[in-house]
Amino acid sequence: MKKSLILLLICWATLAAVAQESLRYRLDSLLSAPMFETSQVALMVYDLTDDRPLYTHNQRQLMRPASCMKLVTAITALDQLGSNYEYQTRIYYTGRIIDSTLVGNVYCVGGFDPMVSIDDVASLAAALQELGIDSIRGLLVADRSMKEAQDYGEGWCWDDDNPLLTALSIGRKNIFLTTFAEEVARLGINLEGVQLVEGRLPAGARLVATCQHSITQVLERMMKMSDNFYAESMFYQTAASQKKGLARAKDARDVSKRLFARLGLGHYPYKVADGSGLSLYNYVSAELLCMLLRHAWHSPAIRDALWPALPVAGVDGTLKDRMKKTAAAGNVHAKTGTLTGISSLAGYCTSDDGHDLCFSIINQGVMHNSDGKDFQNRVCAVLCEPYAYE
Repeated sequence: MKKSLILLLICWATLAAVAQESLRYRLDSLLSAPMFETSQVALMVYDLTDDRPLYTHNQRQLMRPASCMKLVTAITALDQLGSNYEYQTRIYYTGRIIDSTLVGNVYCVGGFDPMVSIDDVASLAAALQELGIDSIRGLLVADRSMKEAQDYGEGWCWDDDNPLLTALSIGRKNIFLTTFAEEVARLGINLEGVQLVEGRLPAGARLVATCQHSITQVLERMMKMSDNFYAESMFYQTAASQKKGLARAKDARDVSKRLFARLGLGHYPYKVADGSGLSLYNYVSAELLCMLLRHAWHSPAIRDALWPALPVAGVDGTLKDRMKKTAAAGNVHAKTGTLTGISSLAGYCTSDDGHDLCFSIINQGVMHNSDGKDFQNRVCAVLCEPYAYE
């Protein structure tokens, strides 16, 4: 019996070695493509089941990740804030209510929630009406001081369609205060003579109502649709968690760097410029992306929030039309990235032998992004297909 077990273990180890060699051979073959005469690629595949690297190529080269930067932002935020974190937009008032008239100011305090809708604003206005007022004698004040005044990310191209990074908006438009005033007036509250101004919440103001959206709600659109505005809002939530006054991009970078250090990668000169990947100043490595994915996988709360938000090959999000009719369809859950000359993909899949894998691929210098996507699709197919043992 003991001898049979030993033989079985030897057989299993031999098959595993052959499978890994087969994987290496097929990935090496893909790297011999003519496109790499004029472009670069970094690639890492990590076996989460056995907790060891399976394949590496230029894995420590610093490269621009494009929207795979959103993985850095998402995993950092979930690690720092937790999966139960709530974005908040709040309404306060000062002064006194005299004969159904609020003699004082109303403050709309933004928390950089990208999901705030007109319906949310209507609910906040209704909460103000529930104070029993029919008129306001004062100011309506927009408080956007949650974050620094910088409207755009560091290293963003001036000719891109960049979102304005404001802490109080509706549909990424700077219309919150006017919309709130319209909703308040629609409820029959007299605003005659009331001015709409910018300002900051004073001490002693009383809370009227709070509008909340969960980090997992924000995460879904951020990852599935690669929404840059949602990603930047999450970037600034991590900054705000440092409680240093105005949330600054620098504070968010510091949070990311501390996580890198915990993963044993703090000594590499990574550059974190923004949360979305729009910046041309971001520089990370395929190894860093893989180690963040590994960290998320082994942290149940992070994994449970991240996994359903990732696009699924051939099914939804930015991977809806990719890898169809291959072994990767419905298997690969990954974040895409695209900028001029850059194509990236990083995420998870399950190999034919049942092992859970994470991988990261960064193509750089590709003048046709379809070339990078085609290469990534082929890599994913190799990872998901049965190993060739012959």
